[in-house]
Amino acid sequence: MTFYFTGIRSFPKLWKSNSYLGLSSSHSYLSLFLKDCYGIRNQEKCFSVKTMSAQNTKAMNLLIAKARCVRKLDESSNKQVSADSSHMFAAGAAKKRSQMNPSSKDPVLPPVENIIQLPTKPLNSEEWDKLKEEFKEKANFENWIILQMVKCHSSLDVAKSVLAWVAAKNSGIVGYDLLVKYLYLCVFHKQTSEIIDVYEIMKARYKRLESGAYTLLMRGLIYTDRWREALLLLEDLKKVMIPSKKNYDDCIQGALFHQDVNVAWNLYQELLSHDIVPMLETLKAFFDFGKDMKDDQYSNKLHNILLYLRNNQLYPGESFAHSIKTWFESIPGEQWKGQFTTIQQSGQCLGCGKTVESIHLSSEEYEFLKEKIMRDVIDGGDQYKKTTPQRLRLWSKPSPWRVLYYRSFRLQTGEISKE
Repeated sequence: MTFYFTGIRSFPKLWKSNSYLGLSSSHSYLSLFLKDCYGIRNQEKCFSVKTMSAQNTKAMNLLIAKARCVRKLDESSNKQVSADSSHMFAAGAAKKRSQMNPSSKDPVLPPVENIIQLPTKPLNSEEWDKLKEEFKEKANFENWIILQMVKCHSSLDVAKSVLAWVAAKNSGIVGYDLLVKYLYLCVFHKQTSEIIDVYEIMKARYKRLESGAYTLLMRGLIYTDRWREALLLLEDLKKVMIPSKKNYDDCIQGALFHQDVNVAWNLYQELLSHDIVPMLETLKAFFDFGKDMKDDQYSNKLHNILLYLRNNQLYPGESFAHSIKTWFESIPGEQWKGQFTTIQQSGQCLGCGKTVESIHLSSEEYEFLKEKIMRDVIDGGDQYKKTTPQRLRLWSKPSPWRVLYYRSFRLQTGEISKE
């Protein structure tokens, strides 16, 4: 769709001097019409002057001179308006138009926000009641104040005084939303005892939680003695949805922290089975755990992680790269030496002199990929059911996006090894 904007170039004035019909020449009117155009608004000004006699010629000339002065001033103003009108969408144009065309409506004031300074120390019930009276939306005060504490990462003692105040007014019951927000503060401040207390309350009161509460509880429990209960929460979450990569990351990190390697690898394989790309922090944790370890089985799994990074074009950050380097150099009985280097435009490594693997396909690799897809995907044994002659001709032409499938096909079919 194309929009055309037309600017107004000039605003001519219409001046007319006519004798008023029905009167003699000695009693005529000089009618002066001035038309002002200001881009949006049109105004007409009429000056009507009655010429009584010849003795008033001097007065008439003076009045005409004033009218001509008004005309000159208006012409200069009109030139400015004409120049501005050609830039109706320039910076500041909207402000100028609003000043020339003041709205009759009252200006709309921005909504007044509730401005309450968050307390820095715990308050008692009377102090919270007084603070609530100053709040305009009193019905939402509890949720609002705890949300502000979450945003500012307030002290846990202050947040706990809010919950105690709410519980005192509601027969010892604190709402779900308040508990989840308080749980967030507990996890942020790593207060494991408070996390367990909130967990016990929620477990006794609710049969099911929403995903945010599951995530907070798992993250809070993994570094405690009850970390295996985080795995139970993960199982509960899997009943209603596929857990996120962060959920798996928390549980894997907790298993490695508590030296349960088998649980960590099982969770990692389960993560891959859902076609979820793991977080780089998860992969880094495996390399950090394997430092100074002489275990061929564990080393093979770490090599598989490196192949996973290669085949999926995942690039570790500096911290992860340091972990990989440290792991290689720490393998007992092996003399690995790693260093950070720079790759030239040609693909040659300045450290070892070798050329890194190119992502571009050779003609032989492309032919292999084309035949594989046409045979197994498009044709599928019956080309009349799977495709059309037009699509077959389309696949005979090179296309950059097909390159991405090449190595994954060869790895899955065993055409090439993982080394």
